[in-house]
Amino acid sequence: MPKQVDHRERREAIARALWRVVGTAGVQRLSLREVAKEAGMSHGQLQHYFGSRQEMLGFAMDFAAERSAARVAQGLERLGADPHPRDVLRLVLVEMLPLHPDSRATSRMNAAYVLEALHDEAIRARTRDGLSRGRAQVEQLVRAAIADGRIAADRAPSTETDRLLALTGLTPLLELRVIESGDALAAIDRHLEDLFTT
Repeated sequence: MPKQVDHRERREAIARALWRVVGTAGVQRLSLREVAKEAGMSHGQLQHYFGSRQEMLGFAMDFAAERSAARVAQGLERLGADPHPRDVLRLVLVEMLPLHPDSRATSRMNAAYVLEALHDEAIRARTRDGLSRGRAQVEQLVRAAIADGRIAADRAPSTETDRLLALTGLTPLLELRVIESGDALAAIDRHLEDLFTT
């Protein structure tokens, strides 16, 4: 009896191969042929799953987002019932930074996708929508913390959301080893301490 191929599993394996290509060689080396080689399959086999570089990149980004969401969900479970919003925001911010292999792969994929978005209107719209949804979720946490009195009422939710997300700008400093992970975590903790001082 012929072996059944799990198409989702195969597509995820291709996405991970794409992450490795981006992580080691950069987005400029990203092609169907290069990813097929990294995945240990022929170019034709890969095209059975993805008809274009854009389609492959889109799936890889969606898969990276799913993995990030799963890691955040696991972190929330560890925080227990009714976690403090400061701890939730810290968890989200830390996950956005390249502080461990999985988040590093996601971070590099995000950077590659943003570069693609600068030159492709369809990718730009998709990226903008994803970033807008993520920003809205952070702002929802900030608004809830203001409503609960854990963040001062005179803080503007939109501005505080942008200030929090600005901490993800530490990514290139981490990637290029200008700062260490402890420095980034200290910056996040100090910012959250200031934000939650009422």
